[in-house]
Amino acid sequence: MDHASFTEICLHQLKMSGVRDGEKVVVITQGNERLDYADAFMSAGQRLGAKMYHMRLPAPLPTGGWAVGVNGLADMPEAVEALKNCDMLIDCVFLLFSPEQMAIQEAGTRVLTVVEPPELLARMLPNQELKEKVEIAGKILESSNTMRITSPHGTDVTYKLNTYPTVTEYACTDEPGRWDHWPSGFVFTGGDDDGVDGTIVVAPGDILLPQNIYVREPITYTIEKGWITDIRGGLEADIVKSYMAGFNDDRGFGMSHVGWGMNRDAKWHRMVPGEFPGGMGMEPRSFYGNVMFSTGPNSELGGSNDTACHLDIPMRNCSLFLDDKPIVIDGDIVEKDIKIKG
Repeated sequence: MDHASFTEICLHQLKMSGVRDGEKVVVITQGNERLDYADAFMSAGQRLGAKMYHMRLPAPLPTGGWAVGVNGLADMPEAVEALKNCDMLIDCVFLLFSPEQMAIQEAGTRVLTVVEPPELLARMLPNQELKEKVEIAGKILESSNTMRITSPHGTDVTYKLNTYPTVTEYACTDEPGRWDHWPSGFVFTGGDDDGVDGTIVVAPGDILLPQNIYVREPITYTIEKGWITDIRGGLEADIVKSYMAGFNDDRGFGMSHVGWGMNRDAKWHRMVPGEFPGGMGMEPRSFYGNVMFSTGPNSELGGSNDTACHLDIPMRNCSLFLDDKPIVIDGDIVEKDIKIKG
């Protein structure tokens, strides 16, 4: 995508995120990665009269792989202080799950993560309808005490919802201290630490993230009091178990967040290897009517489980009930106040 086109979609994003004349906006990058993102945001922000800054962290030393919540800001307290004093931070590094991002948000800076490929950002631009419907969904979820998920493949699991807050993602952020991720479009919360029980059957066509693969053979999870006690199935079940064993951390068997996708522009079938290099799989997380459960850390919601062993699993054709009220039926949103026309 050329610079002019990229600047235009960044301009749309900044307007949706409420950037206005005189605001201090910082774009953070690392090494040589996403410098074109910084250039496009800088140009767009200047057109709105914002005071634009580019913070470029040094590239990490080639001493090991990337770890969740670990970033170059950990050794730069003065940089963290500077980011606490801006109005908006555009994160092109991926600071999520880090204590540095949490401190920046607590200071009132709104944060937007932008790491997906430009072509995907353009296809999944934030819009007012998505924002409004996701916010309504968040209020419905926040006021609920139980969530039950079923499927024709044998899923029947219940989450008790008495502990953790609800998080809404609609790909822009215009409130102090709020975080979002562009692109996105879903709502989620977490079950009580000992309050998730039942069976989840991950069916053919469902998606394993971060493996970025479609499941071909069912994976059956047994969950008791918030913990996975058994995983059975074929090849994909073996992949999941091997992946989890690699962390040597039993906390990976805890149940993490759960919710449903609401973005009509996100497509289940678009997870094509090599189509858009990079990114973190926000499209399969967001497609309309998916029900996604996650395993491992709940620190994003304020919980104590900060294990790095994390899977997100968007599932098709499920039904989701809140306090016995149908919200999603067979992969379609039926709650009239949050339906989005196709």
